[in-house]
Amino acid sequence: MSDSLQTDSVIPAKPSAFKRAIRKFMNFSDFDTLYISPNRYNYALMTTHFSNFEYYSVTSNLPQPQKLSFSPNPHNKIGLYFGWRWIFLGWSVDVDDIYRKTNRRNKGTEFDLSLYSSKLGVDIFYRRTGNDYKIHKVTGFDDIASDYSESFDGLKVDMKGLNLFYVFNYRRFSYPAAFSQSTNQRRSAGSMIAGFSISTHDLNFDYTRLPQAIQGSMNEDMKVEHIKYTNISLTFGYAYNWVFARNWLACLSLTPAVAYKTSRIEKIESQTNDWYKNFNIDFILRAGVVYNNSKYFAGTSFVGRSYDYYRDNFSMNNGFGTLQVYAGFNFYLKKQYKKKK
Repeated sequence: MSDSLQTDSVIPAKPSAFKRAIRKFMNFSDFDTLYISPNRYNYALMTTHFSNFEYYSVTSNLPQPQKLSFSPNPHNKIGLYFGWRWIFLGWSVDVDDIYRKTNRRNKGTEFDLSLYSSKLGVDIFYRRTGNDYKIHKVTGFDDIASDYSESFDGLKVDMKGLNLFYVFNYRRFSYPAAFSQSTNQRRSAGSMIAGFSISTHDLNFDYTRLPQAIQGSMNEDMKVEHIKYTNISLTFGYAYNWVFARNWLACLSLTPAVAYKTSRIEKIESQTNDWYKNFNIDFILRAGVVYNNSKYFAGTSFVGRSYDYYRDNFSMNNGFGTLQVYAGFNFYLKKQYKKKK
């Protein structure tokens, strides 16, 4: 009898404060249902069209201000994707491969993956350009018009990176509602965003392939053959979801990044190579408009990144972005939402 009483009086030990904090952090369904409603379905099917944009510019100020800007033609892809919760997996094909034959040697490789949960988000990207760039703007060169345009195959870029970010007001603001359709934003709300980013950039610039009219008057400091730098940054910004009509949502997010860059610059043979370490400001922009009535959804979104690199009498700016237009539907109700017979 006494053993039974002792057994019944045992009080289970409470989880430690650390374990409670971990459990709370890993609870991705902790949100205010007055502002956010969950997705009632297990799966989704979506068709989408992607357009990728990119630009690079090289600038020098002495002995006179000069700037060269390059960009390739936009790449367009269409695809079919299957979704589970906030993850979409699928297949896409380049539109150019459908309508006309393309030179595979001129094509680059692009990979972008963005995952959004209520609290955390991650962007993973890899880009290797082809040699289909065009000179689309020229500044500071005598007798050359600013809108001068010509193909240029002397620029090759290899870039890869990772962005991680945390949403502070995750109970009322939902990134997935705007970018992965896995929840629905019912009332307007915003949130501060903070994160960490790391990327590597490897750029080969063969200025000898520029037109002679440009080569002959280039500032010496623009004659850089190879730039390789690592970009480490802390990001802090703001995002806002505006519910402007029933089932309609517009999102805008701007996240500046204080970036530390360490780089190796390989110049022309007559000059010595240099190492540089400095700080710059980069930016990450996200925007989207979506209609979602829980069963069917359609919308458009844009994610863009810009990177700035500066040293004495030389600067380089580059940016790239992806515009997505999509439509789809959710299916197979979750167990808790099925009507009981």
